[in-house]
Amino acid sequence: MKETISQLQDIIARYEPMLLQLKEEQLTAKPNPAKWSKKEILGHLADSALTNARRFVVAQYEESPHIVYAQNTWVTASGYQHYDTADLINLWSLLNKHICSILTNMNPELYSRTCVTGEPHTIEWLAADYNKHLLHHLHALLEMEPVAYP
Repeated sequence: MKETISQLQDIIARYEPMLLQLKEEQLTAKPNPAKWSKKEILGHLADSALTNARRFVVAQYEESPHIVYAQNTWVTASGYQHYDTADLINLWSLLNKHICSILTNMNPELYSRTCVTGEPHTIEWLAADYNKHLLHHLHALLEMEPVAYP
């Protein structure tokens, strides 16, 4: 888990400055009306951080909690397209730092506890998968070499 936490810390440190360099026009442009803008993708990543933080905490004290979220509904309800950009990037960064804190403070004996996200996965697996999900979306958002994600 230490490697996963370290990777997440590196993701925050590396990608936050790149996100801050994006222009508002780049962030709000929609490829088509049915697709998310880059700003909405960043909002989705904030929602994902919120959801995963909850998974990492609740799975420590509940037996296999079922925690999923309706991503399109969350993005629409939060109005990320009109969110202040600096605030949104800061929100993303702080939520991910919070996840690092949760995982760092967790008793290692709890890493094998499960959370159901469609199917049951261990906290350890979810944390590693979360980093892959982040990289997949960040690379797309920043128009970098794609990172595969299932």
